[in-house]
Amino acid sequence: MKFVKYLPQFGVEPIVYHPSNPIYPQIDNSLLDELPSNITTLKQPISEPYKLASFFSKNSTKTISKGIFPEEKKQTLVQKAMLFVRGNFFIPDARKNWINPSVRYLSSYVKEHGIDTIITTGPPHSLHIIGLRLKQNLNVNWIADFRDPWTTIGYHKQLKLTQVAKKIHKKLESEVLNNADTVIVTSNVTKKEFQRLTQKPIEVITNGYDVETNSCKVLDKQFTLAHIGSFLSQRNPEILWQALQELVSENKDFEKHFRLNLIGLVGAEIIKSIEKYSLTKYLNNIGYVSHIESIIYQKKSQVLLLVEIDSEDTKAIIPGKLFEYMVSNRPIIAIGPSGSDVENIINKTNTGDYFYYDALNTLKMKISTHFEAYKNGNLKVNPIGVYQYSRENLTKNLSKVILN
Repeated sequence: MKFVKYLPQFGVEPIVYHPSNPIYPQIDNSLLDELPSNITTLKQPISEPYKLASFFSKNSTKTISKGIFPEEKKQTLVQKAMLFVRGNFFIPDARKNWINPSVRYLSSYVKEHGIDTIITTGPPHSLHIIGLRLKQNLNVNWIADFRDPWTTIGYHKQLKLTQVAKKIHKKLESEVLNNADTVIVTSNVTKKEFQRLTQKPIEVITNGYDVETNSCKVLDKQFTLAHIGSFLSQRNPEILWQALQELVSENKDFEKHFRLNLIGLVGAEIIKSIEKYSLTKYLNNIGYVSHIESIIYQKKSQVLLLVEIDSEDTKAIIPGKLFEYMVSNRPIIAIGPSGSDVENIINKTNTGDYFYYDALNTLKMKISTHFEAYKNGNLKVNPIGVYQYSRENLTKNLSKVILN
């Protein structure tokens, strides 16, 4: 959607193909207001298993479709069965039934309208299979855009895949990577991973930020630490809760001013840990809000939190909210694995501090330092070189790939 917004100014006319009746756990119609009114869109119906699955367990279906997987030891039999079926009978994903009708429809459309280039963006990786088939049938220029990795992303291991299913995923991944004319990834870690699998050119085009017209001139009066976006149970940062518990216990002034704001979907394990560390009284669990509202929360918060799972599999993950965080002019406290792309970006742009999961004391010290700056009225950041991550600049880079 963000690329489509800017492509016309770089000499590229985008035509968007999407389902007419998709199932999504959240819908934010306000985002449509950002798009030019003259964008050509093509729609075809899609058949998804979530409709059928909801007859067995509506709550489990909604939870899994959001990407929130309960810990394995706490999964119900229904949840285990749903994950097994999802992983082994819907390869590469739950949108697989859209592949064949899309290939039939688009094969005619591409030929009739003389389309020069097709871009498939995933996940869902079913879209890349559509691109693969169109490439084989029409030999059209094909760019495979991976917003996330395929077989190495964290949740892939939670799908209870059989050995046969794992091999099929690997085979499809290889076919896509080796048949696309160009591969786009969002991180250097993913680029290095894919370079071991293909000789095709790979470009890094990250997610980014829009220059927002809405601004927040007034910061929260309290010392707010805010996490914006989905906060999945697997990301539960006990090091953060422990640091905050100790600060609350040791510093009465901190205890008086501190508030923890969670904006977005929050996993049950996160809430339980907050209770465990006696932080519930400081918590504002705001829930899902529109994108416009989330930007306002970012800009008025004193400190922004970014948390990733401590795993090799997450080093390549760069949450889209990072870039919006970076231009909110609020300091970022990020927690994640060593050697990640997020760590590199935060350090190079001077937009915050990055901590590993064994850095309790330094994390606690940084929060305390921010608190003192907040009390003195000078808590701020001085970003460096963030324009390279603007959506407009990133789309310019994409246009060069398309027109090359």
